[in-house]
Amino acid sequence: MTQGTALGILAAISVCHGLNDLMQSVLPAVYPILKDAYRLDFGQIGMITFANQVTASLLQPVIGTFTDARPKPYSLPAGMAFTLFGLLLLSVAPSYTAILIAVALVGIGSSVFHPESSRVARLASGGRHGFAQSLFQVGGNFGSSAGPLLAAFIVLPYGQRSIAWFAGTALLAMVILVRVGSWYRHHLLTGGKAARASLRPVLPTRVWIALGVLVLLVFSKNVYLASLTSYYTFYLIEKFQLSVQSAQLHLFMLLAAAAVGTFIGGPIGDRVGRKFVIWFSVLGVLPFTLLLPYANLFWTEVLTVVIGVIFASAFPAIVVFAQELVPGRVGAVSGLFFGFAFGFGGLGAAMLGQLADATSIDTVFTVCSFLPAIGLLTWFLPNIEPRHARH
Repeated sequence: MTQGTALGILAAISVCHGLNDLMQSVLPAVYPILKDAYRLDFGQIGMITFANQVTASLLQPVIGTFTDARPKPYSLPAGMAFTLFGLLLLSVAPSYTAILIAVALVGIGSSVFHPESSRVARLASGGRHGFAQSLFQVGGNFGSSAGPLLAAFIVLPYGQRSIAWFAGTALLAMVILVRVGSWYRHHLLTGGKAARASLRPVLPTRVWIALGVLVLLVFSKNVYLASLTSYYTFYLIEKFQLSVQSAQLHLFMLLAAAAVGTFIGGPIGDRVGRKFVIWFSVLGVLPFTLLLPYANLFWTEVLTVVIGVIFASAFPAIVVFAQELVPGRVGAVSGLFFGFAFGFGGLGAAMLGQLADATSIDTVFTVCSFLPAIGLLTWFLPNIEPRHARH
């Protein structure tokens, strides 16, 4: 495997991650349309997010564990087919129940995509695991940021049925993933393995403690980001009287900032150590989240961009740190953490929707501003990286 081939595969899997997450991010971007068309309250909006993300969170660790023992190179395009059918159903959904089924199908597509594509990224990394994970994830972030932008200019003007146009995106991803699956199959047949760093051994008890800490950090990050992605548009509309289209553009800026943070987090972790990146990202964002509920429109825009960059830089470091804690279980670990990311986001969106109905959107953002304090638990993570990586 040449470095050029590895970079080509990383680029391909990153593009597909972008296409996958673009389709995922169309869902919260069209919430205002669904809310008006089906007369939904905030609790029902939260349940839509929950139905989409809980399917991914429950299935991803299962699929990852299964493919650790029996890799399935062509499961990637097969999983994307679920997303295609979910989007088509959502575009013509006759009822709230049909909406829940449609978004659950889209979630199943992601549950198949993430564990196997994360494994492909690690196999193609050439030992630069943080860089590979960041490049893989930044594709997803760019897709997530483009979803609301496309929704603002396609779905909002043309209505719910225009969601079906995004099925073409799923077909394009399936074509690319067939090619990636061929490389993956050849790589498995020839016995190729990703390069491994020389890591410090960790006692099994400390591994479980560290995994628990990482799970709590993912909880903090994703519940907070769920408050932004699911309710940021409503927050801007209610507090600053912005139009729906203007609020969607602000959501695009937030998600684009998260893409930048994701891209820089992995390479920095390769250089200075992933534990340092986790410290800075999860705990370092706390002053900005505490200020956000009290900011005017200008400073809200500035703070959300800063929060997006800093907070998003943690996830590549967390995933690679977890993969190195449990070597040989890339699919299970990736599925677990991507699954928790979806699950915590979905559960958080549902709970926050109920809180918003009972109080206000302002209260939701005030409560969530304290979540990054969970970053103090980073103290309990072991030092597993080579000394040169931490200096």
